[in-house]
Amino acid sequence: MKPIIKIISTGAIVLAALGMIAYKYLDYIKYPWTRDGVVRAQVIQIVPRLSGQLVRVPIRNNQLVKQGDLLFEIDPSTFQSDVNLARAQFDNMRDIIKSLAEQVDVMRAAVEQSEADRNQARFEVAGYAASTENARVEMERTKILLAQGVTDQRDFDNKNTTYQDDLAQLNGAKSHVNQMTADLDRSKAGLARAIADLGALGEANPRLRRAEADLKLAEENLNFTKVWAPLDGYITNLQLRVGDSAVANQPIVAVIDPNSFYVEAFFRETFIGNFQNGDRAVVTLMSYPDIPLQGRVESIGWGIAQQNGSTGFQLLPSVQPTFEWIRLAQRIPVMVRLEQVPDTVKLRAGTTASVVVITGTSTNADRVPPVPRPLQ
Repeated sequence: MKPIIKIISTGAIVLAALGMIAYKYLDYIKYPWTRDGVVRAQVIQIVPRLSGQLVRVPIRNNQLVKQGDLLFEIDPSTFQSDVNLARAQFDNMRDIIKSLAEQVDVMRAAVEQSEADRNQARFEVAGYAASTENARVEMERTKILLAQGVTDQRDFDNKNTTYQDDLAQLNGAKSHVNQMTADLDRSKAGLARAIADLGALGEANPRLRRAEADLKLAEENLNFTKVWAPLDGYITNLQLRVGDSAVANQPIVAVIDPNSFYVEAFFRETFIGNFQNGDRAVVTLMSYPDIPLQGRVESIGWGIAQQNGSTGFQLLPSVQPTFEWIRLAQRIPVMVRLEQVPDTVKLRAGTTASVVVITGTSTNADRVPPVPRPLQ
């Protein structure tokens, strides 16, 4: 009997162990977990648009700043000088444009006067032409009468002299018309040059708009010497001091958005197929091991970088040696969005987290089973 009892006892123990292993395996599949998690947040890099020496740094390391708070100020003296110069150039250009506009008005008046003078000269030519023609007719008639003996030589000479005088006046009037026409052409050319020098009138003038744009750019650069917080957040790893130099387009301050914290967990690729977006997750921070946090799977990564096949020395592929009987599962990044974080928990980017995903809870959120304490 004793051997049979031993066999039965041993079999029961083995079956219990196998049952426990099967239960743990199914539990392992239903509640995939990883300790390879990290708290992350959106980090806003503050980048100055200008280069210069810092004259004010009112913030402290790890300080909570509000949107619109002054972070630092670059020495504004040079940029203030640029504003003063640009404003002077703008005022000067405005005076130049005004002077050119007045010159255009003067040239336009000169053109109108030249046109009036030419028209008057043409009118005089018409009058002299009629008078000359009458004098010629009288001279020709007197010439015929002289030949007939009806009149004397003196009358003919008087008529001929009158004709020659009128003809000279006509030629002079024609020359005056030509001169007035030339003056009108010169006035029109001067008006065209004045209009070209002036350009468009008023605010549409290109040179005035260029000077105004230079002034606005200088004023904007002056405003850029003060850098303000774009949102509420925490200053971290502050290395700035008064007297340091800022370099344009180089980040010098980091602000952590306190409303953007999430957990990035790296699950084995063998687990990814067991859960999906929306599944419930339980996060345990190493800094708060007794306070499990509720969350949801927000997204699952679609790719990771591969070491094998990447370009190595002499552009040859880099291949890592492996043991043929060992196949390591890759880690896929999974983003978990936290829900209802207690006030006693202070999230900090970069801290370690463990994550348990409860599969099948994306659509049956009302029937979520409790997470076993050991898995939390």
